[in-house]
Amino acid sequence: MSKVKFFSGENVPLEMHKVRIVQKLTLPPIERRLAAIQEAGNNTFLLKNRDIYLDMLTDSGVNAMSDKQLGAMMEADDSYAGSETFSKLQDKIRDIFGMEYFLPVHQGRAAENIVSKVFVRPGTVVPMNYHFTTSKAHIVLNGGTVEEILIDEGLAVTSTHPFKGNIDLDKLQALINTHGADTIAYVRLETGTNLIGGQPHSLQNLREVSTLCRAHGILVVFDASLLADNLYFIKTREAACKDMSLREITREISGLVDVIYFSARKLGCARGGGIITNSEDAYLKMRELVTLYEGFLTYGGMSIREIEALTVGLEETMDEDMVSQGPQFIGYMVEELSRKGVPVITPAGGLGCHLDAMRFLDHLPQTEYPAGALASALYLVSGVRGMERGSVSEQRDAEGNETYSNMELLRLAVPRRVFTLSQLKYAVDRISWLYENRALVGGLRFIEEPKILRFFFGKLAPTTDWQSALVAKFRADFGDSL
Repeated sequence: MSKVKFFSGENVPLEMHKVRIVQKLTLPPIERRLAAIQEAGNNTFLLKNRDIYLDMLTDSGVNAMSDKQLGAMMEADDSYAGSETFSKLQDKIRDIFGMEYFLPVHQGRAAENIVSKVFVRPGTVVPMNYHFTTSKAHIVLNGGTVEEILIDEGLAVTSTHPFKGNIDLDKLQALINTHGADTIAYVRLETGTNLIGGQPHSLQNLREVSTLCRAHGILVVFDASLLADNLYFIKTREAACKDMSLREITREISGLVDVIYFSARKLGCARGGGIITNSEDAYLKMRELVTLYEGFLTYGGMSIREIEALTVGLEETMDEDMVSQGPQFIGYMVEELSRKGVPVITPAGGLGCHLDAMRFLDHLPQTEYPAGALASALYLVSGVRGMERGSVSEQRDAEGNETYSNMELLRLAVPRRVFTLSQLKYAVDRISWLYENRALVGGLRFIEEPKILRFFFGKLAPTTDWQSALVAKFRADFGDSL
């Protein structure tokens, strides 16, 4: 895709696929959108699909499948045990990752649960480049603590650093010196760090982390859910890897880690997940929990049809045209918004375009949840549903004190092969208008607050009547437009 140039000089991503199945969308008027966001308690997770135009909440389970994936689903062998469909997936896993043992699970957080239960003990520490909400929750529930050892550049909202998801080797060594290797359950490296803008790590950084961990007998656990995007960035941003194939990069990654787990709702464009390892000991420990929590070893809670689709999807992840589509669409969106002065996380990462709510709504303190307020405001003026990735996504400490996030982001996920360029342009237009009228946006406060993973189903209310003012300004500027 990157080799295609336009004679006009315009720089736009070119899709290397065509659309053959479509789904009708609706764009409710802003008055209905106001009622909808109020009914949802200003939590975009609680919006109903009928009230959404562009669903940019997540890329999890909503990526478009290919024709080959859909065709493969018709070949499924639905035997409870010994299914040929599972054998296909197992063989594909071994072919791509070069690891012997594979355990299927129903999605990524199921893998996190099993990995945490096996390796995390009370008092142990899990260093990582950056936490994800569910991965941290599982570790804490099993008595462990999380230590962030991201490079300092990773938290810079504007940067030219190509690999802001790298682990800081000095910080890792300091943790080993302080806690001792025996106290470290494992080092977790998340490929495409979700909560700091989908920022990638380099292959060289993984080599260095692996070398240090193996010198101290520490396991390296690799969350490969966003592997597709990270493969693209390694190949295009890491000079030493430009002549490597995606399969070669994947094999080298596999050789540097001890356990890989992934959500197939992201990697492979299906619905399910898995755990991969070359360690028979680790495999046997985790195997018992798969049968306890997930299902038999040849389906692990997954639909057998999804297993067929995943087998094809993993192979398609080795296709450069496939893995480049998401990052290039995201890059286009980030560049357009940057050009208009809208504060976004740079450089563009994977998964989605991330708006920096602390600069976007710099008049709001973190106590009023600016990322949540921005998510509510953007839905209101556009029908675009994004996901709050800020302090609402954290949870209170043991004493009930609020824990404020390092960043306040509104994530606008770009599922693979789902949106058209004109739809992204619509989103950019409405975001730009909102930025021009950002002074109208007020804060939020909790009115229903679950203790765990509150961002999924907690409810908030505006601190003032700012939403009505935003609706009035929208009507003044756009007339009867949706």
